[in-house]
Amino acid sequence: MHIIEFYKSSTMKKVIIIVLVLVVGFAFESHAQILYRISGNGLETPSYIVGTYHLAPASFADSIPGMRQAIEETTQVCGELDMMDVFKPENAASMLQSQMLPEGVTLSSLLTTEQRTRLNALLLEVLGTNLDDEAYAAQVEKMKPVVLSTTLSLAAYMKKTQSFNPMELLDSYFQMLALQNGKSVKGFETVDFQMGVLYGAELPKQVEDLMCMVDHFEESTKLVDRITDAYFSQDLQSLEAVLEEELDGECGGSPEDEATLIDNRNRNWIKMMPGIMAEQPTLFAVGAGHLCGEQGVLKLLEGLGYIVEGVK
Repeated sequence: MHIIEFYKSSTMKKVIIIVLVLVVGFAFESHAQILYRISGNGLETPSYIVGTYHLAPASFADSIPGMRQAIEETTQVCGELDMMDVFKPENAASMLQSQMLPEGVTLSSLLTTEQRTRLNALLLEVLGTNLDDEAYAAQVEKMKPVVLSTTLSLAAYMKKTQSFNPMELLDSYFQMLALQNGKSVKGFETVDFQMGVLYGAELPKQVEDLMCMVDHFEESTKLVDRITDAYFSQDLQSLEAVLEEELDGECGGSPEDEATLIDNRNRNWIKMMPGIMAEQPTLFAVGAGHLCGEQGVLKLLEGLGYIVEGVK
């Protein structure tokens, strides 16, 4: 979705961490792993769960120990979304509408003159244009503030990562591979639900988060760099530490934000996973942030009696 969905807490975190990710780690026997085997509790064949990151290329799958075996041993893939739903015409229209401001409201109308000036300075620095450019303004004035936050984060990352290809990312790789091999694909959530998570915050909150990002943009981009480095090292403990540090930062979110983005969704998924795994051995591919902590999917699975082991 989720794109890149970065997320944990607050609308800005959705941008930095869920629409750029969900990447928190949880340490079991080893920190350097993002793939786990799920067995026991009546399962005849193990299932697997892998933590993804919205900026990771599809080719990174080859760097995950045990990934090829997990793919071969499972007969279906389950993600946060069934990515094929994104391409349905009715959902494409809904996705676009969820990013648009209400009729009669523009981005500039939500900002003070001083806020617009600060935003324009950053837009010019990062994108080479800003809201004073009529052509550019025509494109973005009707978009919600969180969409602009996403654009700025992604543009900053792409400047430093020339090889980044948004059409070949890890998030959708496992589902595409499954379809190519005649396996079934499903998702935990609907497109409308995820659009509500990403773009449903009240507009004053979105403006607040956008301006916090503007005022702390260097800090935000460094955070993305650290998250990226930790993920590519498959060091989930470091990822968790970075995100916990960010929670206490200038633009940290509330417990309610965290519950909406992470904890509540984990609990919803854990209700569905036993039936999905009993149906057929499954590879679950979700943002790595959902694997972490006492309310993370790994711990919740253990609480249900499953054996959860890091794959080495």
